[in-house]
Amino acid sequence: MNALDQVPPDFLHALGTLRKARCRKELRLAEIPAPARLAPFAVALGAEVMAPGAATPSTPLHGPAAMALAAAQGSGDDSETELATGRFILLHDPEGSDVWDGEFRIVTYIRAELEPEMGNDEMLGTVAWTWLVEALENHKAPYRAAGGTATRVLSESFGTLAERPGSIDIELRASWTPASPDVTAHLEAWSDMVCTFAGLPPLPDGVTPLPHRRRN
Repeated sequence: MNALDQVPPDFLHALGTLRKARCRKELRLAEIPAPARLAPFAVALGAEVMAPGAATPSTPLHGPAAMALAAAQGSGDDSETELATGRFILLHDPEGSDVWDGEFRIVTYIRAELEPEMGNDEMLGTVAWTWLVEALENHKAPYRAAGGTATRVLSESFGTLAERPGSIDIELRASWTPASPDVTAHLEAWSDMVCTFAGLPPLPDGVTPLPHRRRN
């Protein structure tokens, strides 16, 4: 029996809608191993956003993007700087889940370094959650049963690493139930979220489609 014959049609349809997503061109997106214990069927994507070129951008940058641009202009170093990372996981249980309130669940993780003054903002968690909600609404991605946690991570160095400057990161772990197996808009919304965390301005034009997987 072909392995695909054992995959539920709804999950195959959802995979097809992921491939139709038109994600931000700043995002490096690739399939990664999916967690095996969260659901009978799952697919996972990993993403990273790298710093833009040293040329002055046409729109203002903030957060990690602004810091990386300033560092690039000051050092002349052409090495790339990671601004944000993330994971997008689509889970499917044909039997459904009372916790999910459905047969599908999207689980995401985003992490980015912050400017010190922003990292100390008591409203930071609320802002991070607002970015998620607005991205889903802007892409008209219907959902329900959303939940998440925003965490500030303070890193300090000591001993032989004492000269290394401290840093503050924001981590957002969130999940929600898509209203249907069509999750194209959800991946596109998440793409915008990762870029927002990286400090890049909105860019509705010039998006790049998610490449189709080549089957052997």
